[in-house]
Amino acid sequence: MTISVPLSPAADQPVPFIDLTAQHQAIAGEVMPVVERVFTEQKFILGDEVTELENEIASYCDARFAIGCNSGTDALILALQALGVGEGDEVITTPFSFFATASAIIRAGATPVFVDIQADTFNLDPEQVEDAITPRTKAILPVHLYGQCADMEPLWRIATQHGLAIVEDACQAIGAEYRGRRAGVLGSVGCFSFFPTKNLGGAGDGGMMTTDDPEIAKRLKRLRVHGDVGGYEHIDVGMNSRLDALQAAVLRVKLRHLDEWTTARQQNARHYAELFRQHGCMGDVILPKAPTDGRHVYNQYCIRFRHGLRDSVMQSLRDQKIGCMIYYPKPLHLQTCFQSLGYRLGDFPVCETMTNEILALPIYPELPAIHQERVVSAIRQACAAQTSKSQSVRRAA
Repeated sequence: MTISVPLSPAADQPVPFIDLTAQHQAIAGEVMPVVERVFTEQKFILGDEVTELENEIASYCDARFAIGCNSGTDALILALQALGVGEGDEVITTPFSFFATASAIIRAGATPVFVDIQADTFNLDPEQVEDAITPRTKAILPVHLYGQCADMEPLWRIATQHGLAIVEDACQAIGAEYRGRRAGVLGSVGCFSFFPTKNLGGAGDGGMMTTDDPEIAKRLKRLRVHGDVGGYEHIDVGMNSRLDALQAAVLRVKLRHLDEWTTARQQNARHYAELFRQHGCMGDVILPKAPTDGRHVYNQYCIRFRHGLRDSVMQSLRDQKIGCMIYYPKPLHLQTCFQSLGYRLGDFPVCETMTNEILALPIYPELPAIHQERVVSAIRQACAAQTSKSQSVRRAA
């Protein structure tokens, strides 16, 4: 692949971390008429738009059923509840994820049990899962972090041997694949988020659950409406987690473009890799690993910095108005609200190392190539400046 590298990117050109307006401008002609239709019909909660989106998401994920809900967080809570996870149960998961992964377990009445992650994928380490199983373990909750599926085959084997359910946190991974199968059908229930910055993002919050089990699907549909089976007859204590028709209408338009946007994200990832090599940065950075047996959809493009360079490089980028983010700066097992679980610094060394080394760069589909050049050029310069400074300090000492 031949990449044309601009010789002189604009030195003062801001680079946003994400630009949602660029995407909207490209499809506004498709989105606004469906928004107008929803307002004209005044049918805002569930209804035909939601049913059609559920059918389309089920087809996209190759699942038998898809059930809309209010958010990715609610999807996780509802999935656990539908599987019978509750008081006294334990759910094994990763400490390196967004807060909702663990908080959903607590909200379902269970206890999160953390195990460390793999350094190359940032996902749950299957080799450590079996050692964490106790008589109270009810489920495993892997996260397909940043858009790359967790290593599921060993988790399937462990789950089968111990009679455990698997709930996929696929909130960052719609369209991701593992050995030819889509995220969302790799466990008992798959959970998705339609937060605006996701690869398939709505005009607000929204979520979806996928499953191949008809009984689980019935429970999920019931739990999202307070456990109601109709006629104000409630057989479960569920919650109010209905997907808005407005969100469904917007998402149906965007779903038609999702594969095109995913391809653009993948192209941006390849472009970054080539630029980092061209700029001679490979001694300072570690690039994300692309799977050989799956499809990475790059909700985030996260690199790691060697030699303790991350924080100084991040500050340099921000000083130059180049967007970047840390996902995630504090692991879940060290969060203040989880102190009662008894975890301590040092319990999960790989996860804790990642929090000090990782940095997410702009990767959105409309990202201009010249912006990528500016990002990588700025990183190379920041790394070189910090290395020179460190060498001067050592010589002076």
